[in-house]
Formats: sequence, structure tokens, C-alpha cells
Amino acid sequence: MPELPEVEVVRRGLAQWVRGRTITKVEVLDERSIRRHVLGAEDLRGNLEGARVVDAVRRGKFLWLPLQEDGQNNANDGGAPHLALMVHLGMSGQLLIEDAEAPDEKHLKVRLTLSPGTDTGGNVAPAELRFVDQRIFGGMFLADLVPTADGHPGGLAETPLPLVPVEASHIARDPLDPAFSFDAFYQRLRARKTGIKRALLDQGLISGIGNIYADEALWAAKLHFARPTDTLRRKDALALVDECRDVMNRALDAGGTSFDSLYVNVNGASGYFARSLNAYGREGEPCPRCAALGLDTRIRRDSFMNRSSYTCPVCQRRPRNGRW
Repeated sequence: MPELPEVEVVRRGLAQWVRGRTITKVEVLDERSIRRHVLGAEDLRGNLEGARVVDAVRRGKFLWLPLQEDGQNNANDGGAPHLALMVHLGMSGQLLIEDAEAPDEKHLKVRLTLSPGTDTGGNVAPAELRFVDQRIFGGMFLADLVPTADGHPGGLAETPLPLVPVEASHIARDPLDPAFSFDAFYQRLRARKTGIKRALLDQGLISGIGNIYADEALWAAKLHFARPTDTLRRKDALALVDECRDVMNRALDAGGTSFDSLYVNVNGASGYFARSLNAYGREGEPCPRCAALGLDTRIRRDSFMNRSSYTCPVCQRRPRNGRW
């Protein structure tokens, strides 16, 4: 499942190639990929054709394109968009920018034809935005935009709109969001009576962190995933959030984490951060930090929430009062 860095890589590509362009034609090739748009393909097409993409916005793992609707009454609402096209990548969803002449991908589900445009560097932009999804867990749907509760922008974007889709309004801000409040996060964290990794995966508490980056940040902060949240000191929580930011920024620099060909950016390229992982997926391999000290400590894997957690038994001591 793509996590924050992977979705942010896609968002940046959309901002570069799609922002400011008008959707001129919509083709739904598989209605299973728009199943969350309950009014169906014709309604989706009617709302999208003629709409201009204002920006590409991300909060946590949520991604949306605010739309300047055709014929919108700018005098009454100041031109603020009312609708957004939300995109859920799921396990294998891909948003690809392609020339119209490019062959259709095997698992192409939705094609959006765009008005002529250029990227931020003045290069001629490809004509189509394609949604490709092999496993069909992702999809596209329209969502109403509402004002954010705190008055800050809805998420990370080039255009600071204080709007968020209704479906994403319950999602907490992520560590890379300028409006993220550590104090609010820490207060809510201490009120929980659960393990720290379970809290990190709670998108209503802090968003964008999934299994991979939780394990990596906990390894970097030398915290075991079962450490009770109500025992976490402020400095430890602050260090953990800093490590979350660091690991996700490094993943962004590497284009995200790809374990197979399913996750790619808008140009079809895979990320290579998997080569830099210290804990996740490295069961039985040496802990890099211990190895630097001359110790032969092996990363262990534990079952966790129907998934796996990877830790160093020396660096990340299991707490006696741990909560899984």
C-alpha cells in the first residue's frame, strides 16, 4: 500500500503536469474503478468535462484535485472550488501522464483527456491522465469540498486552499504538513492507552504513516513498537516525529519505496528507497547500527495487526508492560 512519500511523489507530478489544465474528455473503461462515485459514470463525466484542475493536494495518504467547475458563480463564492476529484491508489493504482498516441496499459481503467498545456519548465505536457489499477482496490470519485476546521490549507499543495473533501476531513494532519501541531499530537498521544506503533498507524491521530515508515522511524528513534503511549516522554515523542519526517523526506528524495512494479510515479518510474531500509523487511539481517559497533545483532520479525513488525532486539528493547 503506498504511504505518504509515494502519494506525495505522485502529487508533485500531478502539480507539474496537470495543474491549471481543463479536462476535455472522460472515458471510464471499467466502472469498478469509480464504484465509490455512486451516481455512476455519466454523472462523473458530466461533472469533470469542462472543469479546470486548480491544483493537486495531499493530506496523509489522501490525494485530490480541486476543480474549478464550468460555469461556477465566481461573484458569490470568490471562485473557490466546490468539488474535488479524489483518487485512492489502493494496492496497485497508478496515475500516469501519457501522450495520446501511447498504447493503452493492460489495466487502464479511466482516461482523462486534458487541454493543451506545459509543465512548470515550459515543456509541452502529454495529453492524457490515465488511472491504471491491476488489483482494482483503488478508484476515483467526486467529493464535496468543505472549509477546514482550523482554517489552514486542506493539505500540501502549491495553492493554499483552506478546503478539504468531506471524506478526508476526519484525517489528521501529517508530519510534513506545515500546519501539523506537535503539541496537539502529543496531548492526544499521551491520552491513548495503546502501543506506539498502533498509534502511529491511526490516521485520525497522525496521518500518512504506514507499516514501512513506522518501523523505520521506530528503529531510528530506538523505540519498540509495543512501548505504551502514556509512558512516552515529550522528548521521546518529539524525537520520534522528527524521525518520521526524516525517513519520509529521504524516501521522497529517492522517489518513494517500490518493492515491485505496481508503485510508480506519473512518468512510470519506480522509487528506490527500499535499498535504504534499516529494519523493515530485513528479518535475519544484521542491524546496521549494531554492526557499526561491532555487534552481530539480527533484525527480528513479530506478528502485528495481521502484518509484521521489524525491530532490533538490542536497540529496541521490548518493554515489560508493552501494549500491542
